[in-house]
Amino acid sequence: MKTTISFQDFNKIDIRIGTIIKVNDFPKARKPAYQITIDFGEIGLKKTSAQITALYTKEALLNKQVLAVINFKPKQIANFMSECLILGIQDGDKVTLLKSLEKVKNGTIVS
Repeated sequence: MKTTISFQDFNKIDIRIGTIIKVNDFPKARKPAYQITIDFGEIGLKKTSAQITALYTKEALLNKQVLAVINFKPKQIANFMSECLILGIQDGDKVTLLKSLEKVKNGTIVS
């Protein structure tokens, strides 16, 4: 278990739902990954790198709604700037993406 945090700490995390609109291979990543662009509605587009190639093809990811933390500082990964973090459940080398059971408006806050 990780360190206990306060409710105030948790409230600092901005988790939103968005739709994947673009997926590219990321050959310069150390581990197999995709470069992904996500539409967060009024917030705009954000890019991320995700090591989710074991379970998802590029075609299967297009138009999929995903949950992501959008208020991290951008992070340089090889020659790519990652602006958010898609949420998933890691089981060994496989990551299963978290999603809403129903389609919702892009940019909706997860609470």
